[in-house]
Amino acid sequence: MALPVPRLTSLVAAAITAIVVLAGQPAATASTSTETPLTTAFDRAAAAHDVPRDLLIAVGYAETHLDDHGGEPSASGGYGVMHLVSNPTTHVLEKAAELTGLPVEKLRTDTEANIMGGAAVLRAHADQLGLDEAARKDAGRWYEAVARYGNATTPEVARLYADGVYEQLGLGLSARGVTVRPQEITAERGRFAGVRDLNARANTQADVQVAPLSADYPPAAWVAASSSNYTASSRPSSYAIDRVIIHVTQGSYAGTISWFQNPSAQVSAHYVVKSSNGDITQMVREKDIAWHAGNWTYNTRSVGIEHEGYVSDASWFTDAMYRASAALTRAICDKYGIPKDRAHIIGHNEVPGATHTDPGTHWNWTTYMNYVTGGGTPSWSATVDNSSAQFKASSNWGTSAYSGQRYGADYRFATPVSASDPAWYGVSVPSAGTYRVEVWYPSDPGYNSSAPYIVATSSGNKTVYVDQRSGGGTWRSIGTFSLNAGTYNAVGVSRWTAGTGYVIADAVRVSRV
Repeated sequence: MALPVPRLTSLVAAAITAIVVLAGQPAATASTSTETPLTTAFDRAAAAHDVPRDLLIAVGYAETHLDDHGGEPSASGGYGVMHLVSNPTTHVLEKAAELTGLPVEKLRTDTEANIMGGAAVLRAHADQLGLDEAARKDAGRWYEAVARYGNATTPEVARLYADGVYEQLGLGLSARGVTVRPQEITAERGRFAGVRDLNARANTQADVQVAPLSADYPPAAWVAASSSNYTASSRPSSYAIDRVIIHVTQGSYAGTISWFQNPSAQVSAHYVVKSSNGDITQMVREKDIAWHAGNWTYNTRSVGIEHEGYVSDASWFTDAMYRASAALTRAICDKYGIPKDRAHIIGHNEVPGATHTDPGTHWNWTTYMNYVTGGGTPSWSATVDNSSAQFKASSNWGTSAYSGQRYGADYRFATPVSASDPAWYGVSVPSAGTYRVEVWYPSDPGYNSSAPYIVATSSGNKTVYVDQRSGGGTWRSIGTFSLNAGTYNAVGVSRWTAGTGYVIADAVRVSRV
């Protein structure tokens, strides 16, 4: 049957959540940190400008993982923990100086001042949006202010940036002595609710705006770089393609996409890869010449791949990023007949005449090349669809083939209730160890904003809450977990949620890592 999609007015304000908590227990809503100069700086800045402390930290984490990088600027000219940008078109650093009365140089290099400046800028955006004292107490009401803080050149990238910040609040974070516990936040997207979702992949519903796919690499989204930042060409007929060049963005995923859209950047890459989950955005067609290598000859003969993060900080280089990027590199090599070796897959630092050091010493070339050549594929993996014999669900779960994003012929759906009534995926786990759990679901505005996925770990059930309104039609990692050996219900989807919209159960994949 066709699944009707409810037009729930509360969806505009529904939570963006991806929270890991013990099943049946409420998510924590407070943060804990050992008192350090960094935690004190966030406390003081949040209090001084009446900004929610955890939100301020999440913004800083999304930008820099709370690393000031010794006062050195990012690729787009952002400084410090709060990434106060100063470039030909964006003057956030100068605005922060105006708002705080602090010298620009101090805002660049002094972490406490930089955080104070970031809080002042965020508060100024809130004031422009008319957030009064009561509204400022609700972190979800700051969504549009956060979107503005990202300095995006388009509404789509602004939403991508803000969604990333709120997702981080849902996941929780711990970095450099600062901890924010996972928490559900009702993110009020406001005017961004109808903006194209760059995390989406495809949808058959005509009135839902989704990201167009890359023509060269369909798993990637497509966002065009400014035509001022690359050279149109007709490769490989105009120039042979015989290299893949690995870069690190020296900035955030959304920030890099926005920077490549900025005509003043005079730089671009063919692809950008996200740290947390391996999402990929293509910005320059492979036939065209991206300006990424700092060497015209190497630009003409290569495909450039940027990876979110900073050379000096290993925390950005996740397994999800390595795997997604390696799959992309493997596809490029197969398409153009490029040997899958280190002579042809190189770092930016290996380009003749390079002044850049990326991807740097923290980049694990052994792991990456194993994934490129197939040697890093999981030793064991199992996929269970809702049509599999290992899937069990009560009669309360309906069956639908409504969405073209489904895995297989159909999927299950149910309304939220104050009872678990889970749909379970049985898995035969070969041995005790660490496993990555991925989920597949179709996304739609009428689907659940906080769908609980239960993982039966060796230390008890753990729950990950996933926003099923977006990001569907692909495998989405919900984390790595310690699992016991045996055949049992390893992953479930519960109906017990305060989220709005249908809860969806489609497919899961469990892989040994």
